[in-house]
Amino acid sequence: MTSQKSQSKDEDAKKVRGRWRLLAILLVCAAPLIASYTTYYVIKPEGRTNYGALLNPQDHVMPISGISTLDGKAITLDAYKGKWIMLQVDSADCLESCKKKLLDMRQLRLMQGREMERIERVWLISDEKPLDTLVMREYDGTRMLRVKPAVLTTWLPVESGGNVAGHIYIIDPRGNLVMRFPKNADPNKIKKDLSKLLKASSIG
Repeated sequence: MTSQKSQSKDEDAKKVRGRWRLLAILLVCAAPLIASYTTYYVIKPEGRTNYGALLNPQDHVMPISGISTLDGKAITLDAYKGKWIMLQVDSADCLESCKKKLLDMRQLRLMQGREMERIERVWLISDEKPLDTLVMREYDGTRMLRVKPAVLTTWLPVESGGNVAGHIYIIDPRGNLVMRFPKNADPNKIKKDLSKLLKASSIG
């Protein structure tokens, strides 16, 4: 009788140990999932945030007219479809804030390393004044196009109280306006957003 009780206790102990082992295995398997949920919903890592304002492409359809080359030939931004576009708008005078955006766009493209070929830089010039040849040479590689002001008001959104010349915009390879950066934007923060877009997308 004593032997049977002892055997029964041993079996119970084995069952308990078996349950603990099973629980431990389940915890090990579930740990990555638990960690990811904790990180995503509680810690909220930087990867979940973006610096630029996300735009709804359906609200900002790319214009099909009103843009031309410097020699007056009609063109649309469809000419650069298949590439990511960093876009800025400014007058031909191109004062310091304009030159800073041109410089930022050039450096941001270079900082993408092997991914830089996926990016085009576009400057929409919002008047008919002649361009300074020194500016043209310094920022060679930037697509410099003329645009009718009316096109801008119906296409490019601005911050409250701001104007279109204050921003750098991002257009995706399908021609969708997807992001707007704030006035006097921090290039390092733009770089992070741009890098994330390029990494997340297989197009362009």
